[in-house]
Amino acid sequence: MPGPSRILIVDDSVVVRRMLSDLVSSDPDLELAGTASNGQLALQKLPQLAVDLVVMDVEMPGMDGIEAVGRIRVDWPRLPVMMCSSLTARGADATLRALAAGATDYVAKPSGLGNAEGLEGFKREFVAKLKGLAGLRRSDGVVAMPVAPQRPISNARRTPSKRPAVLAIGCSTGGPNALARVFADLPGDIGVPIVITQHMPPLFTRMLAERLTATSAIPVKEAETGDELLPNHAYIAPGDYHMALRRDGVRVRVVLNQDPPENSCRPAVDVMFRSVAALFGPDVIAAVMTGMGQDGAVGSRHVADAGGWVITQDAASCVVPSMPNAVVAIGASHESAELEQLGTLFGFRCKPAQGLPSRWTAAL
Repeated sequence: MPGPSRILIVDDSVVVRRMLSDLVSSDPDLELAGTASNGQLALQKLPQLAVDLVVMDVEMPGMDGIEAVGRIRVDWPRLPVMMCSSLTARGADATLRALAAGATDYVAKPSGLGNAEGLEGFKREFVAKLKGLAGLRRSDGVVAMPVAPQRPISNARRTPSKRPAVLAIGCSTGGPNALARVFADLPGDIGVPIVITQHMPPLFTRMLAERLTATSAIPVKEAETGDELLPNHAYIAPGDYHMALRRDGVRVRVVLNQDPPENSCRPAVDVMFRSVAALFGPDVIAAVMTGMGQDGAVGSRHVADAGGWVITQDAASCVVPSMPNAVVAIGASHESAELEQLGTLFGFRCKPAQGLPSRWTAAL
C-alpha cells in the first residue's frame, strides 16, 4: 500500500502557507513534504524531497510561479504542479500563462479568509484536486474513475451524414491548453456555432475566451443570457453558471442559470449536453476532452441516444483522462482521437463534404 501523497507548498505569504499546510496535514491521504516562499527555494528543495505534487503561488518575489513551472518541467516533466492564484482578472491571466508554461491545474484562492462559505468551498476543492492530481504521479498519468458499464450506442452510424447544427465541447483539467491547440487548428468557416463548458471560476472563463480569440480564426466570447448562436462563433459558459440553449423563433439563444451544481461542477458539461441533445437531436457533434471526474458522461449518453455523434480525446494525450474515459466506459463514444488531431477532426465532422487528410485514412 502506498503511503500518503507528499505535497510541497510554495507561497510567499506566511498566512497562506500555514492555511494550505494545515489543510494538507488534516487529511490522512496527504502529507506535507515541505514549504518554500518562492520558486527559487522550491527548485532547491525539490531534489531533496520525495514530492508527489507541488502547489505553487503565481505572484512571488524573486522567481515567480510561472518561471518556476517552466524550470520544473525541464527536470521533472511529469510532476503535477497546481497553481494557487487570486480570484482576480490579474490572477486569472497569470494562471492561464502558468498553464501555458506547463502547470497541470489550478485552484483559485478564496477572496477573503473571513468568508466562511467561500473558505469551505475552497478547502473542499483544494483537497479533492490534491488527491486527484497526486494520483497522476503514482499511476503514470492515468487517474481511474469507476464508472458502471452501460449499454453501447444503439443507433450508432458509421459517420455523421450531414452538417450538424452545433458543436458542443466539454473539458476540465488540462482544458485551457487543449482548447488553445484545438482552436488554432479549427477552420474559420467551420459553418456551425460552438458551445463550450470548461470547469473554471468566474473571471477565468472571460480571460480564456479572450486568449482563444487572440489565437484562433473563430471569435470566442464568455456567454451571456440572450446571446444568439451564430455560425463560426464560439460561446464559453461563464464560471459559476450552467449554460443551456433555447429556441426563440428561428433563432437559438443562450440561457444561463445557477441551478445546483452537477458532478460537483457549475458550469457542468452534462447540463449543456442535455440541452443540445433535446434541442437538436441527431444534429449534434459533442466532444469530451481532458478532465478529472465524470462530468459529460451522462450528457454524452443523451447526445448518442438522440442520434448525435460523440467524440472523445484519447487517454494518452489528456492531462487527466477521467472525463473522456468515463464516456468510453458507458459505451457513449463513437470515436476517439489524440489532441493534435481534434481540431482537424472537428472541422471534418462539421463539414462532412470535405475530404479528410490522407494521413488519417488508416487511423479512422
